[in-house]
Amino acid sequence: MPAIQHSQKQNEMQIVGLNAWLRGFMPPPIIAGKREKLYGCLGACIGLLLAQLSSKYALGDLNIWFVAPMGASAVLLFAVPSSPLAQPWSIIGGNLVSATIGVTCARFIGDPMLAASAAGALAIGAMFGLRCLHPPSGAVALTAVLGGPAVHAAGYDFVFWPVGVNSLFLLLAALAFNNALGRRYPHAPASHAQQHGTKDVPPIDRLGFTLDDLDAVLKEQGQIVDVSRDDLAALFMQTEMHAYRRRFGEITCGDIMSRDVITAEFGTTLEEAWMLMRRHHIKALPVINRARRVIGIVTLMDFMRHANLDIHAGFDAKLRKLIRRTLHTHSDKPEVIGQIMTSTVQAVHAEMHIVELVPMLSNQGKHHVPVVDDEGRLVGMLTQSDLIGALYRGRLADTTAAA
Repeated sequence: MPAIQHSQKQNEMQIVGLNAWLRGFMPPPIIAGKREKLYGCLGACIGLLLAQLSSKYALGDLNIWFVAPMGASAVLLFAVPSSPLAQPWSIIGGNLVSATIGVTCARFIGDPMLAASAAGALAIGAMFGLRCLHPPSGAVALTAVLGGPAVHAAGYDFVFWPVGVNSLFLLLAALAFNNALGRRYPHAPASHAQQHGTKDVPPIDRLGFTLDDLDAVLKEQGQIVDVSRDDLAALFMQTEMHAYRRRFGEITCGDIMSRDVITAEFGTTLEEAWMLMRRHHIKALPVINRARRVIGIVTLMDFMRHANLDIHAGFDAKLRKLIRRTLHTHSDKPEVIGQIMTSTVQAVHAEMHIVELVPMLSNQGKHHVPVVDDEGRLVGMLTQSDLIGALYRGRLADTTAAA
């Protein structure tokens, strides 16, 4: 009896394993938004059309002025422009080296089937070595072998025209289209530089997984992942932030900001602004216009930079010279806040969750962030201290509830 039960259990496990294996053939859902799908279709249409017209004009009466693998390249460049396989060097380097290998195999290997197989394999190996892996380039290599008499007659000219010309014009169209829509293309890796120029990793990376951990896992896996490690790290970080929001609830910037904000206007004198900062023990003043919209921010560092302060003697004297009002009408030195403020200000919305402040106030080195409403008017101010207090209280409340 036990033997029968064991056999039945084995059969059940095999059926479960078979079902799991069969489910692997089912396509996973594509979670891209409708807008991104539309952009992919529209971009491919515009990009291919522009590339064809440009290639036709540039190549004139050539029999071959556009090759079919460009359609596959368009899928990558317009539908998944963040993919490492869709970057500029991938399409240009991949297509050129694959076309060269394909022409060479066609010339020196008599059997077309063997030549095509060798061209595909050698092209992949070369793209690995040159770090320009681009799947459509495999089709370019096969086209050079199986493209027919016109392609064979072109010889190595086929590498540059049409392949090189087609690739260049399609890339130019992708650069224009993606950047016009605000997509980051080329998709450069995210910066993980330390703001203070030291060897320490950025604050947000000192706990949890690191890029070294991610590199180790990718190395252990040993397979090509169609996403850069920086994008993977960013996705993991956003997942952690999403989990934090789910765990601690919706704590917004408006909940923790300072509402009674000391402000300045463009014409506020340096002396008056300095006295405001000293009187209220603050290190930054948002600069607003009459509609209370933020037009800049001035910090202690702005004063120090314009006073040309250094470690040499005269620190106090230089600062007094900067902030002292000039009595005559003309002055070469700054007189009002608007002349020394930082005009590019990164403000946050009052309804934004505080977890989104963490990268801004840690890795980016910001200490003070203005908070605005739907109309862009200043409603509060946030500092690193505000965020630390909120995170501490949230963690304390979570610990108390667990107890």
